[in-house]
Amino acid sequence: MAASPSTARVINDRLALRLLQDEGPLTAGQLKSLTGLSRPTIADLVERLQVSGLIGVVGEAGAQRRGPNARVYGIVADRAHLAALDVRTQGVSLVVADLLGHTLAEAALPIDAGTGAGPAVDAAVALLERTAADAGAFRLHTVAIGMPGLIDPGTGELRNSNLSGWHGSLVTALQDRLSARIVLENETNLAAVAEQRAGAARDRDTFAFLWLGVGVGAGLFLDGRLRRGASGGAGEIGFLPVPGTGGLPSRADCAGGFHTLAGSAAICALAEEHGLKVGEAPAPAAAAVVAEAVAAGEDGFLDALAGRVAVGAAAVVSVLDPGCVVLGGEVGLAGGPELASRVAARLVGLNPLSTEVRPGELGGSAVVHGALLTARDRAQDQLFAPGA
Repeated sequence: MAASPSTARVINDRLALRLLQDEGPLTAGQLKSLTGLSRPTIADLVERLQVSGLIGVVGEAGAQRRGPNARVYGIVADRAHLAALDVRTQGVSLVVADLLGHTLAEAALPIDAGTGAGPAVDAAVALLERTAADAGAFRLHTVAIGMPGLIDPGTGELRNSNLSGWHGSLVTALQDRLSARIVLENETNLAAVAEQRAGAARDRDTFAFLWLGVGVGAGLFLDGRLRRGASGGAGEIGFLPVPGTGGLPSRADCAGGFHTLAGSAAICALAEEHGLKVGEAPAPAAAAVVAEAVAAGEDGFLDALAGRVAVGAAAVVSVLDPGCVVLGGEVGLAGGPELASRVAARLVGLNPLSTEVRPGELGGSAVVHGALLTARDRAQDQLFAPGA
């Protein structure tokens, strides 16, 4: 059945906008070539999108060319402003960007463990408002937040988290104080999105992403789609029962699960067992000692760590057969190709399924990067919709 004229216009408009997003500014002639649409259809489309304020003339093509055919059109980047937040136990980092995802400003705020919920929330919200104002983004359209915990796939609400008490209050405060659309997502899922769109898994539509940081987690991409599970808990591999922990996890505590083998504290303890010097704070200390071990060729420690990581990876591979595992987070970045190759070697002995192991490329910044991509997608989906 042929599309109605109004439906065809909507389809054509969204196609042109996606091309301008992916390819950058284009002339009407280039849009015609890329879309296959007729010249009159492109002319109507360009006029319609200019009237809506979504695109504008950003220059002319060719030094000698002038006139309508030389005009280059691009998405109006300041049509909407976005924010992306990475909420951790120890603080918040954030980015403010335009509709195209170009960073306008960024900031971070450490929050001490003893800080009360009210002061912590007030400080985090003030940081976002101040950073947005400094960037000229006085009205945010979409804010995406990444934090540990289960995000209900149906409601988008945080169900439980291992963060301190202020994290849930932060989401509520942002919803109350901002007119922006608030999008909440598990931080490991956002990191997986970033690695798939702009990192180590750019060429993969099926892969498993293993986050190695303060805790451990997994982001699961199958057939180009992020899989969250029935309750939002897909990838909670910190609770995965594995050999070598001396116990079993419980519904309230992942101690005894894979977390006990590969979380930051476990990595630091393993490093000390191999005679390596470890810093005080577990998260940066774990990444630092792994990086130093790689640089110094500490085979014993690296082999032991690879063996631990491979145990969790083997369980994921046995269930999903993703063909590729990406080691992300601060520790995955610190270990780089050296740790990835050792994990791959151990994985061969644990599982018959052919699996490539790659080092992540984005490290700890993957969460806020994925949050920004998510905010951009949600904002564009709404603004590019008919009648928006």
